[in-house]
Amino acid sequence: MNPHRWRLDGQVALVTGASFGIGRAIAAELLAFGADVLLAARDADHLETARTELEEEFPGRAVRAFAGDLADGEQRRELFDWVEDLGCGLNILVNNVGNNHSRAAMDYAEDEWRALFETNLFSAWELSRYAYPLLTRHASSSIVNIGSVSGLTHVRTGAVYGMSKAALHQLTKNLACEWAGDGIRVNAVAPWYIRTRRTSPKLAEPDYYEEVIARTPMGRVGEPEEVAAAVAFLCLPASSYITGECIAVDGGFLRYGF
Repeated sequence: MNPHRWRLDGQVALVTGASFGIGRAIAAELLAFGADVLLAARDADHLETARTELEEEFPGRAVRAFAGDLADGEQRRELFDWVEDLGCGLNILVNNVGNNHSRAAMDYAEDEWRALFETNLFSAWELSRYAYPLLTRHASSSIVNIGSVSGLTHVRTGAVYGMSKAALHQLTKNLACEWAGDGIRVNAVAPWYIRTRRTSPKLAEPDYYEEVIARTPMGRVGEPEEVAAAVAFLCLPASSYITGECIAVDGGFLRYGF
């Protein structure tokens, strides 16, 4: 076995939404496999806390951070100006940043649903395009998009979140086919309930929690590290023949029947 197939030494990864939860876990997982990591998130203070903690946890690895709201097109451009100015290149892009406000379809204000599309979909679209010139400098590079089971079936997230994640899954397939010849693999993961700061209030409701568990064959919610493991695998040389896939990290939720 070639051990280098299971390492990311010498590679640079950009992870968005990296201050907390799934994004922070992804950054830690990629660092553990040997990558240097660029973190991007909106809250400068929490981002710096995450950067410092990861730097302490993984001495010898470079951990840099950019604070910006990636729902804003100008700040997306500024992020990639920063990446290019660093001069370290880019091998991996993880489009993790996302947001949601769960409403009935008729209750969304226009600026609200448009903002969700900017964060959940258009950020991944533009960042992937900005990353393209950097990623094509290597024989093999990866983009991983963080989708959701709500993009594959109806769950109680509201229509806007589901639409944005379904579109992100389709973007994954299109870019995978279009960019395969350029050495860029594009994949997605689709989590079900993962224990994060954002999901904790809903999971703290006993009746709701019991409903979630009843629909999950493994009988528990997931942890951020379990999503991060799937993301890291899709970035490794060991997954070099996988592109255009969407891997559900859902404890069997999507396969549940009566």
